[in-house]
Amino acid sequence: MGSLFMGNKPLLKVDSRVSSVMDAILKLMHQNGLPEKDVDFIHCNGKVMQHLLLESKPRLTQFTGSTKVAETLSKSLHGKVRIEGGGFDWKIIGHQKDIDPDLVYNICSKDAYSFSGQKCSAQSMLFIHDSWDLHSFQQQLKIGASKQIMGPILTLSNQQFTEHVDKLLQIKGAKLWFGNQPKYRDNIPEHLGYMEPTAIYIPLEHIHESNIELVTKEIFGPFQVVTSYDDIDKVLHLCEQINDHLTAAVVSNDTTFVNYVLGHTVNGTTYTGEKARTTGAPQNHWFGPCGDPRSAGIGTSEAIIQTWSCHREIIKDE
Repeated sequence: MGSLFMGNKPLLKVDSRVSSVMDAILKLMHQNGLPEKDVDFIHCNGKVMQHLLLESKPRLTQFTGSTKVAETLSKSLHGKVRIEGGGFDWKIIGHQKDIDPDLVYNICSKDAYSFSGQKCSAQSMLFIHDSWDLHSFQQQLKIGASKQIMGPILTLSNQQFTEHVDKLLQIKGAKLWFGNQPKYRDNIPEHLGYMEPTAIYIPLEHIHESNIELVTKEIFGPFQVVTSYDDIDKVLHLCEQINDHLTAAVVSNDTTFVNYVLGHTVNGTTYTGEKARTTGAPQNHWFGPCGDPRSAGIGTSEAIIQTWSCHREIIKDE
C-alpha cells in the first residue's frame, strides 16, 4: 500500500505458502476501488522471483523476510533494495514496583506465542528484573501460553525445533521452563512443525561470546529465551551484541529507567511503559533493522515517503 500511495506500480510476491491468502486480499481491494492494473501479483518460488528481479531491473525492491535472503538480494541487486529482515526481539521488564503483574503476564504470553510465535516482531528474549518472583512468573507465563491458539510452524520441523532446545539446555544452568512437546497433529504434513509453546531459562551470567550466537538465534515459532538480571548494564551489553535491531520493549513506569535503556540501545521500534510489547500492527512501525541504511520503513508517513519515493531537486537557473 505504501508503494501505491507514492504512485508506483508494484509487483507483489509473497511466500508461496500464503499466495492464496494474498490473492483473496487483492480481490477484496479490487472490490473496494483498487484499479486492477495498478498491482501485478506473482505466485512462484524464491529462485524464480530472483531471476525475474535480475531480468526486469526494478528501481527498488523491498524485501521482508530472512536476513540471509536479504543479504543475498542486496548483493545481486547491487544495493537497490530496502530490507525488513529477521529480528531477535528483546523485552526488558523493570522493577516490579507500580506495575500490574497480570497485565505483564498477559502481554508477554501474547508477544511470544500468539499466532504460534510466527511474527517478525515476536518476543524472542525476556529479561526479568530480580524484584519479580521467578517461580510465579514462570507459572503465569505457562498459563498464558496455554491460552494461545497454536497452528503449524511453517519454517521448521519438530525435529529442528527440539534440536535447538537441546543445544540450549547444554548451557550451564539452563532449564526448561515449559513446553518442548509435540502437539497432536491431524492432517498436518510432517515437514511442518507443531509444538507446544516453549520457554528456556538461561542464567544471564552464562550467556557470553561463546554461545551468544546460539542463544540469540531466531526461531520463527512458539519459542523464547528467558533470563533474569540485577544489573541493567549487563543486559544492555548483551542487547547490543544482537545483529538485527528490529523491535524491542521496555516494561516500566520509571521514566529514568526507561530513558536510560532507550539511550543505550538501538531498535527500529521500541515500545515503553506498563503495556509495552514487542508486537503490534505495522501502522505505527518503522521496523528496521535500525542503524542499517537499507532499513525499510513500513507504516508511518515518513517511512512510506523515504522507502517508496526518490528525492529530487529541481533548480531553475534561467
